[in-house]
Amino acid sequence: MQKMKSLGSNSFASSSGRLSTEENDDEEISRLAISAYQAREEEIERKKMEVKEKVEAQLGRAEEETRRLTQIWEELEVLGDPMRKELANVRKKIDMANRELKPLGLSCQKKEKEYKEALESFNEKNKEKAQLVSTLMELLTESEKLRMQKLEELSKNIKPTL
Repeated sequence: MQKMKSLGSNSFASSSGRLSTEENDDEEISRLAISAYQAREEEIERKKMEVKEKVEAQLGRAEEETRRLTQIWEELEVLGDPMRKELANVRKKIDMANRELKPLGLSCQKKEKEYKEALESFNEKNKEKAQLVSTLMELLTESEKLRMQKLEELSKNIKPTL
């Protein structure tokens, strides 16, 4: 622009008619440049506002989604607590039952061992009794035979005297 003004002042000295058209052209160019600049600034501002609105809308959706997820999380935690308590109670009961079962199991094993020993002893005594009964029967049978033989001998001895 400085160049144009200096050219214009030289032109003014040579001819005044040409100076006014060049000045008008310069002013027109300046106005057009300013208008174009203002239009670009307005376009930039409009786009800036559009982007800002989109970001604000997205932030709003994100905040709403965050609230919704927080609510779901709280509901899940509420659901989890009673189950944990119930599970803990059941586990405690299982542990108590295990503690009670251990001595009972040992007692059962001890009594089973005693039972087996008593059963073995009973069976042995039963066998012994059976053997004794068998021996007794043999002895009785033998005794009867012997008595019968004696009776027969006595009986034979009694007949000749008659």
